[in-house]
Amino acid sequence: MKCVFVTVGTTSFDDLIVCVSAPDSLQKIESLGYNQLILQIGRGTVVPEPFSTESFTLDVYRYKDSLKEDIRKADLVISHAGAGSCLEALEKGKPLVVVINEKLMNNHQLELAKQLHKEGHLFYCTCMRVCYRRDHQL
Repeated sequence: MKCVFVTVGTTSFDDLIVCVSAPDSLQKIESLGYNQLILQIGRGTVVPEPFSTESFTLDVYRYKDSLKEDIRKADLVISHAGAGSCLEALEKGKPLVVVINEKLMNNHQLELAKQLHKEGHLFYCTCMRVCYRRDHQL
C-alpha cells in the first residue's frame, strides 16, 4: 500500500487540509499510484470525512503521542514547515513536500523551507502556488 502522510503538527492549517482533501487532489494522489492518505489535522476546524474504497483510503485524526509510525510507513510526507516535523521526516529519509502557511505573521517557516530546499532536502510550496524544485517549478 503506497501512502501519503500529511501533518500540520500541533497547530491548525486548514488551507492545507482543504487543499489536499479536495476531490481533484484525491484523484491526483490516486493517479500517482498512492492508495492511502493519512491526514493529521491538529487543531484545525476542517475535518474531512474518512472513507475507504477498494482502491483508496482516507484516514483522519487530530493528534497521536507520536507520528513516527505514520512517517515510517509513508512513501511521501507533506508537512507544514515546522522545524520538528521537517527534521523528523528527513531523518527517516522520506521524500518531503513542505507547504508554507502564508497566514503566519512572521514567516520563519519560509526561511527554513528555502534553506532546506537549497540544500536539496525537500520541495516547498504554498497552498496557492506550485512546488519549487532546485531550479524550476514542478
